Amino acid sequence: MGKRKVPDLYRAPFPLYTVKVDPNTGMVITAGGGGASKTGIKNAVHFLGLQLVRDHQYSATLLHSHDTDTRATMNMAIGDGVIAAGQDGTCHLMRFKQCQQKQGCKAAAKEVGNSEQQGNARRRAGKGDKGGQDGAAASGDVPDMKDETTQISVDSFGEVQSDLNPQDPLQKVVRFSSDLGLLLTGGTDGHIRVWEYPSLKKKFDFKAHEGEIEDLDMSPGRKHLVSVGRDFICSVWSGNQLAMSLRWHDTMPQIVDKAYRYMACRFGKVEDQKDALRLYTVQIPHKRDRKPPPCYLTKWDGKSFLPMLTAPCGSEVISSLAVSDSGTFIGLGTVTGSVAIYIAFSLQKLYYVQESHGIVVTDLAFLPETLKGKHIKGNNEAAMLSVAVDSRCQVHAVRNRRSFPIWLVLFFCGLMVVGIILLLQHFFPGFI
Repeated sequence: MGKRKVPDLYRAPFPLYTVKVDPNTGMVITAGGGGASKTGIKNAVHFLGLQLVRDHQYSATLLHSHDTDTRATMNMAIGDGVIAAGQDGTCHLMRFKQCQQKQGCKAAAKEVGNSEQQGNARRRAGKGDKGGQDGAAASGDVPDMKDETTQISVDSFGEVQSDLNPQDPLQKVVRFSSDLGLLLTGGTDGHIRVWEYPSLKKKFDFKAHEGEIEDLDMSPGRKHLVSVGRDFICSVWSGNQLAMSLRWHDTMPQIVDKAYRYMACRFGKVEDQKDALRLYTVQIPHKRDRKPPPCYLTKWDGKSFLPMLTAPCGSEVISSLAVSDSGTFIGLGTVTGSVAIYIAFSLQKLYYVQESHGIVVTDLAFLPETLKGKHIKGNNEAAMLSVAVDSRCQVHAVRNRRSFPIWLVLFFCGLMVVGIILLLQHFFPGFI
């Protein structure tokens, strides 16, 4: 643990703001860009093929680059072959499909001719990108894993106005409900907007916070929606009606009101407890002192919303939060580029790399607990992707902790007992 070097899995020619893993194909989808400014930095969504080339070494191949014109994708959600991408004050919907050349994927073939550096850029773990951000292959001895027949087709099929801030509209967060029946967004105008999907008929539009919405998430079954904003409030909603506001520091009298604000929220399952549900929130200091106070991670009962456990998670300001599909692990990224993985049950730190990225970590994503994801994870308990403004995508793996079979433990205990008895008999004849 501590400050060590994590190899870059992939380096894009633009700042990266979001990353997701498609559970159906195992593709890594990451996006970002330079925005509308005329700096020459492009805006795009990159589709990466991820392979485990050695026991704990990963390789990524650029399969396709989809140009997003003058708008950078700041956040996105993935659902059954669809990307909901936050671009300025809109949510742009794109359908993607992975196919083979022999299947006659016409849309993909058309995109290949226009895509940026299609099939030419490869990134390998274990070696950094020493050739700059020109899309060239990184140096290294990892074998080429690219499938030359793979093509990705991407087409836009819808767009909704997700933020109406008159000065600088910006969508801050987007989510699909677990059944993919709803699309939820939050932005700088403080409104939560909910659309029925795929019809995109607006279902709710209500003022949830004063100022920006930082994060939101919906529980399985659509029963509750939780949102956090810059107004120090974490709210639980039933439909568009406020059910309750959460107070994480009621059991911590040393913390005064408005010393901290909520930064992120996420629902998570409980391993081996089918009906249980947890909510995790991150609280960061509202003001920075010369001696930075710690940030806090809180675990709540996801049904009663009673606090279960709160633990400090370091003095580096948290910038991103992720929960593994099984609910076993929690991932945290910081504004200083550090990455950590915590055990959800105890909120204990399991993995930490100080300043793994050169600047703020913008998004995290665990490899999914699907058959495809388990194969990619290899001999690891968990594997998590991180992206940052430094254009780098990294993978952080927690190796399986070794354990001994109970019969082997009992066997060695028996040998120890026999050995002690023989020693006593040797030094003290007639002991037995």
